[in-house]
Amino acid sequence: MNLSTPGTGGAASRVDAAPQDAYNLPLPFGLHRLTQALNALGTLMIIGLMLLINADIVGRTGFDAPVRGVTELVSLSIVGIVFLQLADTLRCGRFTRADMLLDGLKRDRPVLAARLQALYHLLGALLMAVILWAAWPSLTESIASREYVGALGDFTAPVWPVRLMMLVGLSVTALTFVLLAVIDLQRGQRLAAKREHKR
Repeated sequence: MNLSTPGTGGAASRVDAAPQDAYNLPLPFGLHRLTQALNALGTLMIIGLMLLINADIVGRTGFDAPVRGVTELVSLSIVGIVFLQLADTLRCGRFTRADMLLDGLKRDRPVLAARLQALYHLLGALLMAVILWAAWPSLTESIASREYVGALGDFTAPVWPVRLMMLVGLSVTALTFVLLAVIDLQRGQRLAAKREHKR
């Protein structure tokens, strides 16, 4: 099955170019829209935290009335935000990595570079799947035990929504890794075929 990326006719030619990779291109099945939506949700959460923290500061200094639960909400939300924005960070090629070797291979041996990129993405998908498998029981346990942060009688917040965000983020990131690997392999095949044709 050919999972060529949707979009304009120029997209395929961009993928074929040796210096290019699978990043910043539309993903098959429109997955890039989902990663962008999760990223936007994480950004909205950041804005909400900024407003909440500022309200707490104003309440503490101006009215001696701090907003309850700010510390707990911030500590929970940061974890959720990281996982919500993980997939789009990957899609845009902003994961931390060493490009020195790959950049040289893209110029001199683009087919090998594409295959190494595919291997990197497949290993990333495997890692996300392992973390997802390990994190799943914590969600069910959190729901069953009604796990919360805070203090009874003052402020409490359930933990399971954040654990759910983690699982959603891990799942979408794993799928993004897989689709990027497929795109890399297809690009490698096209480059190899083009090289054989030139011979």
